[in-house]
Amino acid sequence: AGRRHFQDSLLSRFFRMGIWAPPRLLELAGQSLLRSEALAIAALEELPIELFPPLFPVAFTGRHGEILKAMVQAWPFPCLPLGVLMKEHQPRLETFQAALDGLDVLLAQEVRPRRWKLQVLDLHRKAHQDFWTVWSGTRASVCSVLEPEAAPPMRKRRRVEDSKAGPKQPWAPVEVLIDLCLKEGTPDRSLAYLLKKVKQRRGSLQLCCQKLKIFAMPMHNIRKILKMVQLDSVQDLEVNCTWKLATLGRFAPHLGRMGSLRRLLLSHVHVTPQAPPGKEEYCVSQLTAQFLSLQHLQELYLDSISFLEGRLDQVLRCLKMPLETLSITNCLISESDLMHLSQCPSVSQLKDLGLSGVNLTSMSSGPLQVLIERASVTLQDLDLDECGIMDSQSSALLPALSRCSQLTTFSFCGNPISMAVLESLLHCTVGLSKLSHMLYPAPLESYEDVRGTLHLGRLAQLHARLKQMLQESGQPSMVWFSANPCPHCGDRTFYDPEPILCPCYMPA
Repeated sequence: AGRRHFQDSLLSRFFRMGIWAPPRLLELAGQSLLRSEALAIAALEELPIELFPPLFPVAFTGRHGEILKAMVQAWPFPCLPLGVLMKEHQPRLETFQAALDGLDVLLAQEVRPRRWKLQVLDLHRKAHQDFWTVWSGTRASVCSVLEPEAAPPMRKRRRVEDSKAGPKQPWAPVEVLIDLCLKEGTPDRSLAYLLKKVKQRRGSLQLCCQKLKIFAMPMHNIRKILKMVQLDSVQDLEVNCTWKLATLGRFAPHLGRMGSLRRLLLSHVHVTPQAPPGKEEYCVSQLTAQFLSLQHLQELYLDSISFLEGRLDQVLRCLKMPLETLSITNCLISESDLMHLSQCPSVSQLKDLGLSGVNLTSMSSGPLQVLIERASVTLQDLDLDECGIMDSQSSALLPALSRCSQLTTFSFCGNPISMAVLESLLHCTVGLSKLSHMLYPAPLESYEDVRGTLHLGRLAQLHARLKQMLQESGQPSMVWFSANPCPHCGDRTFYDPEPILCPCYMPA
């Protein structure tokens, strides 16, 4: 009788005021929920599905654990976007645990109740951000993935009688969507509790991770966590660790199971001088062999990798698909490496190419010229900062650069070139109709000495001359100029388009 009174009272107000009535309806529903937890839980069986989204945040933010468990068990949509609420309200651990416990109760059952629709628990902080506002009445539509299945707008949810349940059906796995960041420090208790549940319900609760970042964490902990992740769900992987090559070799088999990977970043992997003969080669082979399984890889970032020199061809020939992005930064490579790179089939459709911090001073300009020419039809971003490219090499690149019709960004800072070559570069690149951002070095004539001390008067004169050239070409504000790092403080002086001086040149 009490439950019926609660339902009738709430429903009569609901029908009288209309579903998109002002917030007073939701306030009344929330007050009723807070006053009578037991009756609210009992009423969920026949509560209209339209009331679940506005009432769920009330239970979540009010830390009503038992109601939260019951609402998760009765959730009438395919997806529960819990991550957005966690971002906005910063819940206590017990609130998150209550939601998982509600899911766990259902997974413990042998057959699926017909009334339960939940297939995905989404813990992403930015996914389905409009869902809760849509159902609270401030928006007019809802994401189809969260919509109830072919339900009239105001029907009551039917009871499911055991005698009419039909043949028993096995559980379909419930997916938990989350981005993981593995690092040392205070353990994330929410993640630990989630992993505990995934381990307990192995197979029926699947942990799917689209973005995975790994920082400093012991390898045995990393491997323990990755055993509970559906590795074929990973699309974006960043390994930002100071790892030995042997450590990367132990991680490599996990990489090979990430068949959906689209973006891979490896950073700061070094080789120990004490490595036994053949061990280094074995580890590199173990890593590159995994690339054969990455059929969807589109973006590859290699930063501060010490084993690339002389082996770039070994890495690249295992790539099966053309890359859209290739970034090799702060690495040592040989001229033969650059030659292999220019001939690699995977670079013919590049949109982004970055070689920042790769020393090319002593190399022939031919391979780099061929590389740019091969990608010229698709290339949009080109980063050649701090490559030590000198006048003769820069001049040789001009014909290839002039063919990059899709280029939008070109960065060439930190290369020691003269004013004459800089003018030639500007003449070449301002003719590219889509180029909107260029960053060039201050010419050699801007410096007083080999230590890199700027002569501000000369720099101002040269900048004015270049600025006039750009104005005459009809593109006066598309170029920044950057000086080398100050020998005293390490900061740079920029023109953007006016001078931004390092502290050493600022008046006291």
